[in-house]
Amino acid sequence: MENNTEVPEFILLGLTSAPELQVPLFIIFMLIYLVSVVGNLGLILLILLDYRLHTPMYFFLTNLSLADFCYSTPVTPKVMAGLLVGDQVISYNACAAEMFFFAAFATVESYLLASMAYDRFVAVCNPLRYNTTMTASMCTCMAIGPYFCGFLNASIHTGNIFRLYFCRSSVVHHFFCDVPAVMALSCSDKHISELILHMVASFSIMFALLVILISYLFTFTTILKMHSAEGYRKALSTCTSHLTTVSIFYGTGIFTYSQPSSSHSMDTDKIASVFYTMVIPMLNPLVYSLRNKEVKNAFKKLVKKAKFSKLHLLKL
Repeated sequence: MENNTEVPEFILLGLTSAPELQVPLFIIFMLIYLVSVVGNLGLILLILLDYRLHTPMYFFLTNLSLADFCYSTPVTPKVMAGLLVGDQVISYNACAAEMFFFAAFATVESYLLASMAYDRFVAVCNPLRYNTTMTASMCTCMAIGPYFCGFLNASIHTGNIFRLYFCRSSVVHHFFCDVPAVMALSCSDKHISELILHMVASFSIMFALLVILISYLFTFTTILKMHSAEGYRKALSTCTSHLTTVSIFYGTGIFTYSQPSSSHSMDTDKIASVFYTMVIPMLNPLVYSLRNKEVKNAFKKLVKKAKFSKLHLLKL
């Protein structure tokens, strides 16, 4: 559709206009982003290097870490630049790109969490059939599917927003080009666009959430029937980390995108957005590494190997 925009660039209002908070917030977000980058890329590298982690569960975890890194990176560095040097201007095309990649990889994460829930369901409810069910081709399809849905979802959202006519204001009342915040600037008739936004976002969230709920319904039913205390604890521990991530991710997502635009509070949305754009990508690798014995053992083994290699080089 023809692009009728008269706005060449947008101004991101940011998190706060208080000068005394900008440096502390920059330091906090820089630390969060560093932990996120090191944690997610480190977890990917650790899984790739340790053959014992080459299982379906860690295959999905690798893709989850990649999605975390990819949807926080378009947002967080720009936020930090705005806090440090006051660079709050973003071009029209850069705003569209930021919206697209954030929406794409946030949706990828949503569907990957559903894939991981199904993987846990098969592992707990049908352990004897696990290897024949979760084959390499099956895992590949369950990983490619989220990327396809993510980029399709992002294309719909971005195309839906940037076909609108922007003429009244270029000030985005947010710290990044989020869909509701940019849509609020349009002087076009937004009823159809809002309907598309809520239908697509609700379907993406609710479909993946439904898969997760059904998977865990059967999973917990099976766990409660277990007579072995050790088997009960082991089965429950494999689900705890995933459930923690699901609760935080879907809680903030549903709160932000499933309410009517008339009840939106931009300040409240900003607080929720900090969680799913910055905090969740940092928490995921921490949750999965600190609560997972296999990941901790693989990390210890890698550290020992690195120390041995260093001592060997020093002797030479």
